[in-house]
Amino acid sequence: MSHPDAPTRERLLAAAKRLFLEKGAEQVSVRAVNAEAGLNPGAVHYHFGSREGLVTALLEQELRPLWADRMQALSGSPGAEPSVRDLVAALVEPFAELVDTRDGRMLCHLLARNALPTGQLPHVSTLFGPAPFEVVIGRVLPELSPREVAERCRLSFALVMETYGRPMARMPVEATAFPDARTVIAFITAGLTAPADAAG
Repeated sequence: MSHPDAPTRERLLAAAKRLFLEKGAEQVSVRAVNAEAGLNPGAVHYHFGSREGLVTALLEQELRPLWADRMQALSGSPGAEPSVRDLVAALVEPFAELVDTRDGRMLCHLLARNALPTGQLPHVSTLFGPAPFEVVIGRVLPELSPREVAERCRLSFALVMETYGRPMARMPVEATAFPDARTVIAFITAGLTAPADAAG
């Protein structure tokens, strides 16, 4: 149980994380999260709007700093554009680190289950979505049209989500073999930098 003095949103997020880890997110109801946090049955809807809002807030709280810091470091140095490989590493390495722990595997799985159908999380800040990555890739690969950049970035995200999120696996995700991060980085870098189809 969360400490009764903790702010309500924090208590709900902590309760959701505990239950998702213990039972798997698909098995956890909003009612169970409210009860685990010691709050009234309407607390999740009041603070997050919906179950999806709660899930998105949990993912953003837990995962956003991992990507925001890396992307800021890469895109913040004036005059020197990062390489495509550096950008891909900034995307892939946090996933590779996360899947080393059970908490991390649960979060990756939750992210994949929620982001794969649309290519992004609903109601999430732009920093956490694909836009910054897409913008910087577009700058580094000016020979590609904006549409081509967007499509390649979408394919890259889908591959990363499938690889590390295992969206079809049972929750919680147990330890299994993941590909070497260097292989994933090399593969995605090759896809992003492939020559544009002249016929297109």
